[in-house]
Parts: sequence; structure tokens; C-alpha cells
Amino acid sequence: MKKYESFARGLAVLAQADRELAVQNEIYRMGIIWQFNLTFELAWKALKEILELHGVAEAVTGSPREIFKSAYKLGWLSDDKIWLDMLKKRNIAIHVYDEEKALTVMKVIFADYIIALQDLDKELSKRLAEVE
Repeated sequence: MKKYESFARGLAVLAQADRELAVQNEIYRMGIIWQFNLTFELAWKALKEILELHGVAEAVTGSPREIFKSAYKLGWLSDDKIWLDMLKKRNIAIHVYDEEKALTVMKVIFADYIIALQDLDKELSKRLAEVE
């Protein structure tokens, strides 16, 4: 499953990011935000595809918001609020030109989002094994 594999690789790169260097170095910080955006995009697309494999009708035409809500209802996500917040921050982060906003996004990436993405990775791996 290409989308899941791409997501897992992107997450592995993001998880290796150095918080201290990100605070000190603007280009490194922007790289982390870019990697977060990419990983998030791959995450919801992999989730959508695996939901489809499990026959979840909402996954066929669902937006990221609908995909996260469906996965939460099924118990695949433990906290839908963090995913909806991540969606909102991703939409902001795509256009981050303000240093203060970039620092805010970066802090929440390290504090909350990497952990949520890692939890999703474990869940998707388990759910993918169920249909193979």
C-alpha cells in the first residue's frame, strides 16, 4: 500500500527532527513545517484508503474532516479534536510567512502532532494487516 508506506516514511523523517535546532534555525524550522504538511496529507489519504478497504462508505468521497470523523467513530482515532486542530493548523501552516506563527505551529507539531501521527501509524498498520 503505497500511501501508507509513504506516510510511514514521512513520519519517520518528521519524528527525527531536532527541536533545539528548529528554534534556532529558520530554514530548519520551515523544513519541519513543510515535512509536517506532507506527512499530514499522506496520513489522511492513507487513512481514507484503509477505511475504503474496510468498506466504510464515508471514505469514498470524504473530505479530510469527514475521514477523521469516520475513523474516530470507529475507534481508530482516540481524539478527533487533535485531528481537526491539525487540519486547521495544516491549512494555516501552508501559508506561514510570519515568524511567530511558524514558531507556534512548530511547537504544537512537537508537543502533540507527532505523537498523534505515530498513534495513527500503529493503528493503520494494524488495520492494514486485517485486510491482507
